[in-house]
Amino acid sequence: MRYILFLILLLLNAVHAAKSHLDLAWAQGSIKNRSSRDVSCIEGMEHEHDNICCLNCPTGTYVKKYCVAPSEKGVCEPCEFDKYTEHDNGLPKCLSCTKCRIDQETKEKCTNTQDTQCKCKQGSFCSLDQACEVCKKCSRCRDDEEVEKSCTDISNTVCRKRSSSGSSKSVTVIVVVAFIAVLAFIVGIVYWTKSKPNRKAVTSRSPREMVRICMGDSEEVKEENQNAQNSKMDDDSQFQPFLDQNYAERKPIRRLVPLNGEESLKKSFDFFEEMDVHYHSRFFRFIGLSDNSIKSAESFFPEDRVYELLKIWMEKEGLKADFNSLIEALIYLDQRMSAENIITKAIINGYFKYEDE
Repeated sequence: MRYILFLILLLLNAVHAAKSHLDLAWAQGSIKNRSSRDVSCIEGMEHEHDNICCLNCPTGTYVKKYCVAPSEKGVCEPCEFDKYTEHDNGLPKCLSCTKCRIDQETKEKCTNTQDTQCKCKQGSFCSLDQACEVCKKCSRCRDDEEVEKSCTDISNTVCRKRSSSGSSKSVTVIVVVAFIAVLAFIVGIVYWTKSKPNRKAVTSRSPREMVRICMGDSEEVKEENQNAQNSKMDDDSQFQPFLDQNYAERKPIRRLVPLNGEESLKKSFDFFEEMDVHYHSRFFRFIGLSDNSIKSAESFFPEDRVYELLKIWMEKEGLKADFNSLIEALIYLDQRMSAENIITKAIINGYFKYEDE
């Protein structure tokens, strides 16, 4: 019995000793943990290492060797190529630069103080309010829409419905342009028709040759052919006026007589500006002027050219110069209206009167 009681007491002493040992170990751990928790470093300026606060390394560097005393700076080393740190730090190594994805392009290259800046390639976007896991293709506006805001690397295309007023304006512009084009075409046709010379053919009754001259696009060619034929003649010889031939074949006109002699004829020259400019060359050939004389007045204005050539004709004809010869030449060239207007002006201005009055 005594032996059993001794064993019980011995067991109780062993349990008490074990409990005391455990309590001592727990107390020592609590003290150590409390000391670790009591360390408080200044955020953004210091970092904790082995229960002391070391000063941060500057941007673009990392901590190569930590400090051994509180509030001191360890050994800082600059970041290597393709590495960076963007803030003051206590990192044991620099961060690796980001590589842009295949659907992105580099906006700004990586430096030792800044990471790579990527953006979506042209024609794609990634919204700022979403995680950019993949760039999305920019939308296209429908046929009944128009672009309000173009697509960028951070925003999609913004479309809006086309306004009916815009469509009606477009239609109006098209109609107006078409109308102006048609109107211009019509005006051009009318102008071309009126300005195109009459193609009526006249036949010269010159005693030297019969020359048919067609008015129109080949007028210059025909006149050059006639000039070539006439140039073979003696320039000093006089062209026989057609009025001296075959008077019996033409209907006689009422003759006019001058009221002031030679002065009346000379003053009437201004009225012959009435004559169609396309008939100038033939008219002066028919009244007897040479091609050399006609060409000598080509530098004058049409109205001055007529006056100068009529003066040459008057000097050449001398006393035979007759107002009636000029009128009959116009009538023969189918310029009766011009002839009648010239006669009317000559009578009104008191230069001529009819012989039978």
